[in-house]
Amino acid sequence: MPFNLPIFLTWLRIVLIPAMIGVYYAPDSWVPGLLTRDSLATLIFVAAAVTDWLDGYLARRLEQTSAFGAFLDPVADKLMVAAALIMLVQLGRLDAVIAAIIIGREITISALREWMAQIGAHKSVAVSMIGKVKTMAQMAAIPLLLYHAPVAGIDAQASGTWLIYVAAVLTLWSMGYYMRMAWPEIVEQEKRRH
Repeated sequence: MPFNLPIFLTWLRIVLIPAMIGVYYAPDSWVPGLLTRDSLATLIFVAAAVTDWLDGYLARRLEQTSAFGAFLDPVADKLMVAAALIMLVQLGRLDAVIAAIIIGREITISALREWMAQIGAHKSVAVSMIGKVKTMAQMAAIPLLLYHAPVAGIDAQASGTWLIYVAAVLTLWSMGYYMRMAWPEIVEQEKRRH
């Protein structure tokens, strides 16, 4: 297993997941005086999100891309988002249906990509623009929902809820897009089996 700065940042993102969740279960004395549990969890999530951008940038810039890094990076992303969504459901700030839609889509598309890679058709399910917009909406919504308190007169909960609904719609739309792109390969594989 290769180890370099981009992979270290990806592992750091994975380590930050239990830290973000732990904030809500830790004793009050562990939360720094100037922060609330919500603001600390938000900071941890944002730091993890920054490592997501930074590890990809550094891997390309330092020419340290690897097959392991390409595998671990999306796994870390999905774990981070799934953990945050589940925590938000636990806190009563997100409907479980929305979390199930987003997490279910991530599992489905990950499995589809793995299968398409096995049959040599991974380019059919390459990341699309709609997938990127979905991710942006999701990554803006989650910190707002974690923070929960008003920010500069803006209702973080209401804004985050609106954005997570947009992300859920884009989630379904992008899943449909990826399935449509993969469908010819699925049909072709079925023909070969019979």
